[in-house]
Amino acid sequence: MAIDSETKREAARASRPATATKPTPKPAETKAQIDARIAANSNKVTEQLKPLQEKYGVDPATGGPVVPTGGGSSGGSTPLTDEQVRENERAYQKQQDAIIEAEKKRRAGQSAYDLLLSEFNRYGLGTLLDDVKDLIVTGADEASLTLALRQTKAYQARFAANKDRINSGLRALSEAEYVTLEDQYQNVMRNYGLPATYYTKDATGKQAGFEKFIAGDVSASELEDRISIAQKRVIDAAPEVKEALKQFYPGIKDGDILAYTLDPTQGLANIQKKVLAAEIGGAAIGAGLGTTASRAEELARYGVTAETAREGYGAIGSGLQRGSQLAAIYGEDPYTQTTAEQELFKLSGQTQAGEKRKKIIGMEKATFGGQTGITSGALARDRAGSY
Repeated sequence: MAIDSETKREAARASRPATATKPTPKPAETKAQIDARIAANSNKVTEQLKPLQEKYGVDPATGGPVVPTGGGSSGGSTPLTDEQVRENERAYQKQQDAIIEAEKKRRAGQSAYDLLLSEFNRYGLGTLLDDVKDLIVTGADEASLTLALRQTKAYQARFAANKDRINSGLRALSEAEYVTLEDQYQNVMRNYGLPATYYTKDATGKQAGFEKFIAGDVSASELEDRISIAQKRVIDAAPEVKEALKQFYPGIKDGDILAYTLDPTQGLANIQKKVLAAEIGGAAIGAGLGTTASRAEELARYGVTAETAREGYGAIGSGLQRGSQLAAIYGEDPYTQTTAEQELFKLSGQTQAGEKRKKIIGMEKATFGGQTGITSGALARDRAGSY
């Protein structure tokens, strides 16, 4: 059967390998469609950024206010260029990266806060971090954090003495130094049996009574010296010492002796001077004699101690009356307590005072055939003695 030419052509076409069908191209997006797609992405980003907006109030990508990216004018039909599309996609990715980075920063800040809180709690200072928690969690550097912490009211109240130290030309103590010094003060007071009211702590660990010591740069050893002076040399001493202290320095009351010695505005040297004067005055009172604050302080400057005062006034008290009587009997210059003090305590006029004593003793011996009513102890020299 003959095959016509058209049939042959159909058969030839069927025998050829099949070729790929070219896909029908998608119609180009209009500007309105692209704007809608970008706006949808922008809305998604905005929802993810809301927690950051609420917490920080800033866009972590730009450092400024959070402004969602998105669409141009609506209703247009001109498609965006490929570069504009890529730019919008880059902006979206940048915000996504910022969200991830902010979360990492938040977690690192929280970890730093937990560590710092644990350290501050060791010193009873945990509550001081409340006002700077956000700074710590958001990753503030150490210098910024330290400055912010020290400007809070809670911190300034807790370490109030540092301001006074700075005003006095002293350096501020670190937190650790400050707390350590408070602990040392507390140990000293406990060891001396002082009431707990002297070192009671408040909720922040502050011991208000210690502020004046820290502000006055009082060391723990100086504090111990002050307490020891008050207790051992006045409060627990012979009643005559306390009596002399009240006579010499009326401003110091019975119940204020400890408070007076603990007052850092009263120099330790000045306190020691007054207590020694009271000990010397107490020795005179104990021997039935009397003296003044200025005289007792003068004797202290000459090196008279509480012990030598007790010995000296003991000797003076036993012979002063007889010496005065003999001087009057023989028409000599009066033999007084001051005369005896000059010789016994080696003051100015010591030689003349000794000669006066020897003269009236010699007169009595001559009168009574070698006997004298002034015993060796009555007008005796101090224990180093020269006769």
